[in-house]
Parts: sequence; C-alpha cells; structure tokens
Amino acid sequence: MRHVYECPLRWSDMDSFGHVNNVIFLRYLEEARIDFMFRLARQADSGAFTGGSVVARHEIDYLRPLVHRHAPVSVELWVAKLGGASVTVAYEIKDTEQVYVRASTVVVPYDLQAGRPRRITEEERRFLGHYQDDAAGGSGGA
Repeated sequence: MRHVYECPLRWSDMDSFGHVNNVIFLRYLEEARIDFMFRLARQADSGAFTGGSVVARHEIDYLRPLVHRHAPVSVELWVAKLGGASVTVAYEIKDTEQVYVRASTVVVPYDLQAGRPRRITEEERRFLGHYQDDAAGGSGGA
C-alpha cells in the first residue's frame, strides 16, 4: 500500500529555467513524509513518532523537468526498508502521465528529551508495516 499526498506547485518553486528547482523537490518529499508520519501515523496511533525523527540520508533521481501548473503533483510514498532503529521511505513524484522524481529517505526516530536516536516502537512498526513494499524499491538501490 502507498500513501498518496497531493502537493500543490507554487510559482516560487520555479527557477530561472522555468521548471521546479531541484532543491524544491526535497521540500515536496518532506511535505509528504510529514503528512505520512505526523498526521496519518498519529491518527492510527496517537503516540507514533511523538518524540521526533531525523533524516539520515536522501537519495534522489531527477527523471524529467516539472513546470509550473495549477494541478498538484502526486507524491506516492511507501516503506522500502524497515529496520530496528531506522526506516527507508521511497517516493515517486508523478502525475497520470509520467514520473518526475524517484527518491528515498532514511529516517531515524529520535528521542528529543535524551537527545539521541531511539528504536522504532511496536506501534510504529505495525503502522509502517502496512505501507511496506520491498519489491517496489526506491531510487538507485537505497
């Protein structure tokens, strides 16, 4: 199962070449990940990811330019790998006609009080397991 986040494009997302700037794509991934981990996960379990999380790694493949339009793009997100203290989230930024970006992010749950990484809780593991798809892959084998 994939989580789908509809992401609006903003005029300010464009660069001088008339397409979405490469850095902005990371913002789109972040918006989808926040929606997934902090809205959807907390609806499923009010304690999920309340301590916070940090990004340990991003990997992104830019497949084709995306130009401004009024229709949003879809950011599809799924769990590519689930470890004891990290999760690899894979994404595709796309519309009905093409894929613009494939990417992955390694996220580490974080204990804000202790100031250090922590293990994934059983509740978080159950939630993330619903979106796990090892076969779908991410970008470039991340």
